[in-house]
Amino acid sequence: MTGNTERELAGASAGTQVPAVREPKHEVLRRRLLDLVEAAEAHQMLPSERELMQRYDVSRVTVRRAVERLTQEGRIYRVQGAGTFVAEAETISKSLRLTSFSEDIRARRMVPAGTLLVMERVPADVANARDLFVEPGAPLVHLERLRTADGVPMCLENVWLPEHLVPGLLDEGAPDSLYDVLDRQGAAPEAADQTVRATVVDAAQARLLKVPPQFPALHVERLTRDARGRAVERAVSLYRADRYDFHFTITRERHP
Repeated sequence: MTGNTERELAGASAGTQVPAVREPKHEVLRRRLLDLVEAAEAHQMLPSERELMQRYDVSRVTVRRAVERLTQEGRIYRVQGAGTFVAEAETISKSLRLTSFSEDIRARRMVPAGTLLVMERVPADVANARDLFVEPGAPLVHLERLRTADGVPMCLENVWLPEHLVPGLLDEGAPDSLYDVLDRQGAAPEAADQTVRATVVDAAQARLLKVPPQFPALHVERLTRDARGRAVERAVSLYRADRYDFHFTITRERHP
């Protein structure tokens, strides 16, 4: 629908005073597109980029920034050459942004929670010592948690942290957010190397995740660093493949 103006997009109408400070155009458009998404069925195609430009009288850059935000939030997904579609509400999409499990779930307007299965001090084995840059045998804090969204099991998570980065954590008990704890200690996660591979769950994992044995899953290993480049966390997680996916935007390098 043509003829709409950016003023109209921002919610202004005749007789309505326009606020002195406005949201960025792409944020205004993101909210309008979110209304479309929430009114649509899962996997329904959204209007094309050109149609959105015409409908809301905005630039291509504004459309792309709004669409990218919704893609990162897991509300929509793109299929190359086919279009942009509404994502399943039950599927949690993980983007290239470094976010915690709780942040992923809250972005989907779901409630994150978890059950602590293990919390202990362990000596660093060879793999953890190598990845976390500590001496073999150095004390680590190990947590194993079952993570849920709206009460539905989503992930089994094992995390190892150098104990000197989280002093007192074993006495305080499991926090809601390990990233918040690291932030308070001056070791806020800044970047991570992550590996994802396909696997299946064994009988014990299946019972916890409430799926049949040999159910498909995603095995994710992540090594997280802070702004100074220090390794602050090693995590090995097992995600239900029917409820979690990983979204990546890749580009092709053009050669002269």
